[in-house]
Amino acid sequence: MKHLLFPAILLMICRMATAQNGTVLETPTLKSEILKAERNYSIYLPPGYNESDRSYPVLYLLHGSGDDHTGWVQFGQVQHIADQAIASGSAGPMIIVMPDANTGKRGYFNDIKGDFNYEDFFFNELIPHIEKTYRVRSERRYRAVSGLSMGGGGTVFYSLHRPDLFAAAAPLSAAAGSWDLEQYKERMKNEEGVSESAMEQHYKRHSIEEMIKNASEEELKQIRSIRWYISCGDDDFLYEGNARMHITFRKNGIPHEYRVKDGAHTWTYWRMELPLVLEFVSKSFMQH
Repeated sequence: MKHLLFPAILLMICRMATAQNGTVLETPTLKSEILKAERNYSIYLPPGYNESDRSYPVLYLLHGSGDDHTGWVQFGQVQHIADQAIASGSAGPMIIVMPDANTGKRGYFNDIKGDFNYEDFFFNELIPHIEKTYRVRSERRYRAVSGLSMGGGGTVFYSLHRPDLFAAAAPLSAAAGSWDLEQYKERMKNEEGVSESAMEQHYKRHSIEEMIKNASEEELKQIRSIRWYISCGDDDFLYEGNARMHITFRKNGIPHEYRVKDGAHTWTYWRMELPLVLEFVSKSFMQH
């Protein structure tokens, strides 16, 4: 009897340990008609996902320039950090989606020429695919976005472009832009066949100051209702754009948490911030 009891106990312990861990699927794909290609993403499913029929809030977590959908998995240790946050109770169970914005062309926005519209893909194909494929709560109050560097910029502008879709936004070391219109035109001068008018429209859609200035009262109300967490290291080369974003938000009555901490543009900083991001967005998902 003892010989039979020990394996049974061991199996039960293993199952209990497994139930406390989430699962990462590193390379699911979906076919994009907008981008005319198969697109990869990674996804974190919280502990207990496969043992229940519960639906979960969702965080879209965006990688930086030079990485892809596996960046937060490999370097950001998202599975370990999310498992710990959920186990400790500092964050509630959630699904975390990490899309690839580094295949074909790099970046989260629609191309100025209109031939690679990644932002349209994100809103019109990726989000519907996730909500159809996984048990995701689809209401705005259960959806958040975060990201680092290039993904921090994506976080900011996705939230400004579609404030009706996100309860919380947490840009880290965001590439938020700190140039004026003339600097922007100089930056884009190598784009052949693009008119000055098109450049100006593109600039207005990718300038925090212009977006806020041109927002309607209803859009401003929605932007103000987003819970914002903005964080950047004091040695980060993108500090100026983040500081300007903070000032612009302050001047326009947009509530936000702004954190400048010891650190640079490194994974060490972003791994340190991820547990705080998970805690922050979890509070957005809760009833108050």
